[in-house]
Amino acid sequence: MSLKAKGNRAERELLDMFWNNSFAGFRAPGSGSTPLPSPDLLVGNGKRYLAIECKSIKAKSKYLEPEQIKELVEFGKKFGAEPWIGLRFNNLGWYFVQPHKLKRTKNGSLVASLQFLQKEGLTFKDLIK
Repeated sequence: MSLKAKGNRAERELLDMFWNNSFAGFRAPGSGSTPLPSPDLLVGNGKRYLAIECKSIKAKSKYLEPEQIKELVEFGKKFGAEPWIGLRFNNLGWYFVQPHKLKRTKNGSLVASLQFLQKEGLTFKDLIK
């Protein structure tokens, strides 16, 4: 399976999880290919709105581009949605973290490891409380 197909499948899976838990939302296919900030998923339940950048990985950590995360935060502010990064680890499920909690590497990238997310992040059930 290509990386793009894997990412698309993960986004659809997460969107279904939200719909099954009283949130409505939509997926923005190709969100990274537009010059304007756009999250992968935008979901809400009438009280709370979440803008989510999704990543599906098999490694134990993911490096993120600061510009992409900056755009997620910008979108969230303009739209009135909480910015979140959702990472799906193979066979371990989803973990979520807000951008300001990410660690920065020496070269300026942002990183989220499984170990970090298990301590500082939220599971899906915790996110939707």
